[in-house]
Amino acid sequence: MYEATSSIYSKSQRGPPKVSKTPQIKIPATYMRGGTSKGVFFKIDDLPERCQQPGEARDKLLMRVIGSPDPYEKQIDGMGGATSSTSKTVLLAKSQSDDHDVDYLFGQVGIDKAFVDWSGNCGNLSAAVGPFAISNGLVDKSRIPDNGIATVRIWQANISKTIVAKVPMTNGEVQETGDFELDGVTFPAAEVAVEFMDPADGEGAMFPTGNVVDELEVPGVGTLKATMINAGIPTIFVNAEDVGYEGSELQPAINGDPEALAKFETIRAHGAVKMGLIKTPEEAANRGHTPKVAFVAAPKDYVSSSGKDIKASDVDVLVRALSMGKLHHAMMGTAAVAIATAAALPGTLVNLAAGGGDRTSVTFGHPSGTLQVGAEATEVNGQWTAKKAVMSRSARVLMEGWVRVPGDSF
Repeated sequence: MYEATSSIYSKSQRGPPKVSKTPQIKIPATYMRGGTSKGVFFKIDDLPERCQQPGEARDKLLMRVIGSPDPYEKQIDGMGGATSSTSKTVLLAKSQSDDHDVDYLFGQVGIDKAFVDWSGNCGNLSAAVGPFAISNGLVDKSRIPDNGIATVRIWQANISKTIVAKVPMTNGEVQETGDFELDGVTFPAAEVAVEFMDPADGEGAMFPTGNVVDELEVPGVGTLKATMINAGIPTIFVNAEDVGYEGSELQPAINGDPEALAKFETIRAHGAVKMGLIKTPEEAANRGHTPKVAFVAAPKDYVSSSGKDIKASDVDVLVRALSMGKLHHAMMGTAAVAIATAAALPGTLVNLAAGGGDRTSVTFGHPSGTLQVGAEATEVNGQWTAKKAVMSRSARVLMEGWVRVPGDSF
């Protein structure tokens, strides 16, 4: 028995696991889907005291909850699903400001690397914040109707922006079931309208370089036309044909090609430098959540990942976006804000791919289907500003109770 175990360890070159006999602790938590993402939601004051403030202890706790870092890239020993859409955590508290109901902090957890990225928001999980806040007593009862729509004012602490969620209520409870269908989500649910107010992300001008289109020099790739925009989340848009694609690709075409993934990561890293988000391309490895990189194309027919026929006439533009180094199965909510904002601004690559001109909404095709997003943008003294972006999502509780982690893991 002991010899066999010893030989296994020597072959794996990993050595015997560290033995901990510290009992597990349990922490109140809710597992929720919001849009095309899901994650573990906590009230900040339910966390262990030393994790209620930013820092190493909090990051270690959230990584252990999700099951990271995992060299197998599966997150088997945690709540994560080993994709950018499922390796997520949300921390919420009653708002410290009178004009908001809840303060919302989002942490994107690395999968095989030990980090929690706090640099941006998750637009999809934003749809679940309002329902969670209402159900967990974070919204004043006087603001919640028994029936109708509850308006929840959310302070997005990562990027210092306001989000407004319109949450349906029935008989004093959040209504989660309904007939609203969202491409990228299997089952219908109740619709939650989400408004992202003044969505430029707080890290500088909407166009950090001052241009709607730049020439981006990328070693090993070439010089690419790129629209680099801060709206919803910092995003780098390039033309699909310039990087060798049609714009109608599904996940396997990109995620199954290591060279393609490396190319997009190189584009992302050099775009991040150009946007002023980092100083050297090497820093991008520790900032996986932002910026995003996406490629756009004019409408064409394609078949979505679920087998649904998408006609060119169904959409204004095709967009494929990468998140945490992989092509997203649908579309990140924050990237959808960036898409809609860029589409509304004449001359951007997104706007040009959509046919140019002025627009207040855009319907774009993504790997799972289509999504319509509205955006309001105005030009003042030569500077473009976005007033808000609006989209419909859905959200529901998947599981609630406690998560458990070893008491010495943080």
